Amino acid sequence: MNIFLANRGSQGDIYPYLRLAQELTVRGHFVTISVPRIFEKQAKEAGVNYVLQAMDDIAGMMAETPDIKALLKWLHRVVEDQFDEYIPLLEKHDILVCGNTEFSAGSIAEYCKKPIIRTAFGPFLPSKTISPPAMPFPAAKKIFIPLLWAMLNNGLNMMILRTLNRRRKALDLKMIRSQTSHAPKTADNFLMYSKYLGSVDKEWPYKWNIGGYVFNDSFPYEEQALKDVSAFIKKDERPTIFFTLGSCNAEERDRFAERLFDICCRHNFKLVVGCGWWKVGTHLHNKENLCLLDKAIPHWFIFPSCDAIIHHGGVGTTHSAARAGKPQMVVPLLLDQFYWGQRVKELGIGPGSVKMKTSTKPAKADKASPLEEKVLDLVNNPVYKENAARLGEQIRSEKGLEEICKHIESYASSLVSNSELAVNQ
Repeated sequence: MNIFLANRGSQGDIYPYLRLAQELTVRGHFVTISVPRIFEKQAKEAGVNYVLQAMDDIAGMMAETPDIKALLKWLHRVVEDQFDEYIPLLEKHDILVCGNTEFSAGSIAEYCKKPIIRTAFGPFLPSKTISPPAMPFPAAKKIFIPLLWAMLNNGLNMMILRTLNRRRKALDLKMIRSQTSHAPKTADNFLMYSKYLGSVDKEWPYKWNIGGYVFNDSFPYEEQALKDVSAFIKKDERPTIFFTLGSCNAEERDRFAERLFDICCRHNFKLVVGCGWWKVGTHLHNKENLCLLDKAIPHWFIFPSCDAIIHHGGVGTTHSAARAGKPQMVVPLLLDQFYWGQRVKELGIGPGSVKMKTSTKPAKADKASPLEEKVLDLVNNPVYKENAARLGEQIRSEKGLEEICKHIESYASSLVSNSELAVNQ
């Protein structure tokens, strides 16, 4: 098969697709993957056939922690480029596999008369029981959930529907009334997250499957950096907390790291700070119980040795902490991070999420701050440890990469049949 993969976003979105491209290539398929320009180095190192997206300002967006309106403006800007870039590529391939943020993909696949598998790293399908993961209201009451989906739908349509329909008209395709209903209705929806960690709606009126997260433990890393952080974790029996914001940024990022470090010092914990894209915590130097990790290393090599993980709630980090069987706490900043923070709480693998802005305020004299109370609960609560260990076994039993590959390859027979039919006609 000739398979065209396309996705955009940060590491938790792109690394699984790069791993998928590698595996499909090994399985004998011709694969082309479209990635943001910021990941060109990783695509080269993966050894896959890749193309770079024309519109790539994901790093700039993360720098400002954008709101929903800013994200929709960004999506509007990329819609035009998706049509121009993807149609010539898809015409040379048999099938399109893309993320749910590729809003032009359904129209492009329809025009090219090619099947489309639409993937998602969360329950991004309109539901009566699950709030939109793209909005910061994961615990909304059931009565409000349809309203939230309507708000998301209206906002998205305002930003991109006119552009979509203008391009569809130019391609002699019928106009669509709603992108949020048209996209899942016309695609094969494959959920690339764990059924044990995420949630599903059994009443979804769409074609959907769930296969598990695709972990990428194969990207290159500096061995010395891994040796250094491993030695720090194992140097004594004190509990170790890993903290990272991944690719996300926030004005209070360094103050939060300071508060967290102060808490660790008071209670004799060790702290590893994954500095991420925005060098979080790098101003904290020469501290005996602090390790700054400014290199990208697969989480699987580090998390199992830690006692707790505090992070932004990205899908990749949430799944990595869960796979390691470790308690975790989420500091959500945008989009589905609030959803994953809520799931951590619901599953009993960590306390509720904390807000970064309020957590950076100094504690009152002789009184522990809410952040300190939650950190102590995270590290010491045996229930979190038991639940996290159990969940880790479940997630490690999943075969996310194998499942998505098999699902893509299931289209091979129908593609052959369609090709033979075209020849006979």
